[in-house]
Amino acid sequence: MNRPKDTADSLDRARAAIAALSAHWPAGRLLTDPADCLAYGYDNSRRVVAPQAVVFALDEDEVVRVVEACRDRRVPLTVRGRGTNTTGASVPVDGGIVLSMERMNRILRLSPGDRLIECEAGCLNGDVQRAAAAHGLFWAPDPTSADYSTVGGNLACGAGGPRAVKYGTARENVLGLSAVTGAGQRLRCGSLTTKGVVGYDLTRLLIGSEGTLALITRAALKLLPRPPHKRTLRAAYSDVASAIAAVTRIMGQPATPCALEFFDGDAVALAQAWRDCGIPERTGALLLIDIDGDGDGLEADTAAVAAAAGTTGLLELRQAATAAESEDLWAARKALSPSLRKLAPRKVNEDVVVPVTQLPTLVAGLRKLSTDHGLRVVSFGHAGNGNLHVNLLADPLDSAQSRAIEACLHALFELVLSLGGSLSGEHGVGIEKRAYVNWEIDAPSLALMRAIKVVFDPAGILNPGKTLPDASEGSDTAPSRTSREPGFKHPV
Repeated sequence: MNRPKDTADSLDRARAAIAALSAHWPAGRLLTDPADCLAYGYDNSRRVVAPQAVVFALDEDEVVRVVEACRDRRVPLTVRGRGTNTTGASVPVDGGIVLSMERMNRILRLSPGDRLIECEAGCLNGDVQRAAAAHGLFWAPDPTSADYSTVGGNLACGAGGPRAVKYGTARENVLGLSAVTGAGQRLRCGSLTTKGVVGYDLTRLLIGSEGTLALITRAALKLLPRPPHKRTLRAAYSDVASAIAAVTRIMGQPATPCALEFFDGDAVALAQAWRDCGIPERTGALLLIDIDGDGDGLEADTAAVAAAAGTTGLLELRQAATAAESEDLWAARKALSPSLRKLAPRKVNEDVVVPVTQLPTLVAGLRKLSTDHGLRVVSFGHAGNGNLHVNLLADPLDSAQSRAIEACLHALFELVLSLGGSLSGEHGVGIEKRAYVNWEIDAPSLALMRAIKVVFDPAGILNPGKTLPDASEGSDTAPSRTSREPGFKHPV
């Protein structure tokens, strides 16, 4: 698919679209000064490309008008919430216009009896959680950025978080969506009921599509009853292998934790440095486990999980005595990602995922990759889902380390796919993994996805340069396809 290029012609077309919009938009909601626009040209990936203009929509009618202005002039249009994603998904790589949804932030309806909440795309995840909590309910996706990331952004990137191990990710917790396609058409997909099988499932198709098919304007979110009580366990192990063995034991028995987080040795040291939590000195890995429920069931589940955690290498199994202590332990977990920048100026964060039973092989492979490529590799994350955040740390002034990162990434992705895993568990593709998508998805499937993109966005204006590689890109660099047949291992 051809994308608009940064040429005199594309700049002229962008100016024409801006002129058309300026007739309807007040100056405070249409930014054209380069200094103002720059703030909307980057996200948490630390990539930056300044757009020619930034438009703030207040309702779906305005979203349609922006899409039509860009469609008619073939101007790139990138939608964004608060820019918390880590893959460059909201960076306007081809310039053009950025459409910010941050002012479409209303909760439209809360129906405890239907266990749903309807909100606009710019509503914060944290605001949804607080509104639902007043009725003893919650929305399952709980990314670390929940207090300042938008629902629309969570859906566009398919957010998950620690609770996904028990309650699922964004795809499992949305009833229906309203959206605007790249052709300017309004869509209503899904329903307000928890059961419904009429037609194709466009709702789940749009979730995780990173704004390349349609712009989500509002969502009906499925709410769940909030368990009345929670127990937090902290299990310290002498080494990583013991901790990962405990993960497979925990997930292999019926009592399902609502969070099961893994820290390798470096991550443990960072957490302890951020706040002294009394972690034993010889700790080489740690699990942070939440179990929720009520009454005898909660106590039985806690005992079952604790027993499964008691593998060889366990140094300490501690239960938080108070809610405040539990919050303290989780605060250390949430501080891990930003704290990693203290270890190295350049941090490449990959959110790979493998079947839980393959975690021991993945973790052993990470140690080998660190040795082979001379890079510090720090891993932590949602082990209960097999989803680890693998961080490659390097000094950007060291040319050898910078070269090693690319080679290490190639080897990491080949390892993950050989284990029947996926290149992303929750962060999405964006720019960062676009060149590797054809390693995971076969050619016929990619061709079908590109055809779907054309149906939704015939002019190719929506978030160009993201998610799917063009047909001409990457085919010569892909390794042999990994079979997903049980027991097959691709040689790495």
